Amino acid sequence: MENINVLPELKYVGNEKKKLTLHLFFQILGKVRMCFMPRKNHWWYITLYVNEKGFTTGPIPIEDGFESFSLTLNILENKLDIFKSTGEIRSFRLEKGLSVSDFYNYLLSTLKELDINVKINGKPFDLNIDKRFSEITEYHHYNKEYVTAYWKIFLWVSSVFKEFSGRFYGKTCPVHLYWHSMDLAVTRFSGKKAPAMPAEARTSDKDAYSHECISFGFWAGDDNVQEPAFYSYTFPAPENLDNQPLEPGNANWIMNNGSPMAVLTYADLKEKDNPRKILLEFLESAYQAGASLAGWDIENFKVPPLKEL
Repeated sequence: MENINVLPELKYVGNEKKKLTLHLFFQILGKVRMCFMPRKNHWWYITLYVNEKGFTTGPIPIEDGFESFSLTLNILENKLDIFKSTGEIRSFRLEKGLSVSDFYNYLLSTLKELDINVKINGKPFDLNIDKRFSEITEYHHYNKEYVTAYWKIFLWVSSVFKEFSGRFYGKTCPVHLYWHSMDLAVTRFSGKKAPAMPAEARTSDKDAYSHECISFGFWAGDDNVQEPAFYSYTFPAPENLDNQPLEPGNANWIMNNGSPMAVLTYADLKEKDNPRKILLEFLESAYQAGASLAGWDIENFKVPPLKEL
């Protein structure tokens, strides 16, 4: 009998177009959410979430909050589900050959049928694609096997990140998926403001990094790191961060945008007998490395077991 509790394979090399097609779908969903949600610090209001069916926007308020709707990339059934609080439901199929243009046009026309009028920036963000979503026909590589493996991994990682998140008393973001970079992340904050970024920095970066933080995440690979991996970085990065020990032993520090980033590859984790325990140890070691050097109040941020309260 097949063991369903085994982490699936996930490769970046050879799946670049499949991943980019999914990434562009995520960006469209995220931009729709961004169109209606009230602002929240550090861009927490534009993200997507992993759920029991796939990836979702969660409820999006409309009509001054008297109604809402949600968009769910239903990986289990390979369809895009639109639910409206009035009880109306719409769906369309996700299948090989469905282009980004098709996805975008189907979604916006269906939302219009539901009297949900959307005005978004119609171009991809930070992907070096100088076309509108409605014009992108060259990416049509939705693949059931790839997206299913991708979702199952993100579902598992989300549960581990939530456990790790519960060990910290300080300000912490939800476990969510940032669609601009396609990474699942959870971030802890010290409560102190970070040094101001240069005036010419992007607004997105100024808000994301307004306060000291240690971020943890998982992404499915890109042109720079061509395999799925877990990461952590401290902002601002303290001196000698990359000399601090990490767990497990095959985790390491790399330079990313001029600062140290802790990395544990998915392939290395997948080989471990108890990947959940090992991942939690990696996250904790990266946190201790950054928090200790940055002068965080580690002891007061620590959540004790209930029996110790």
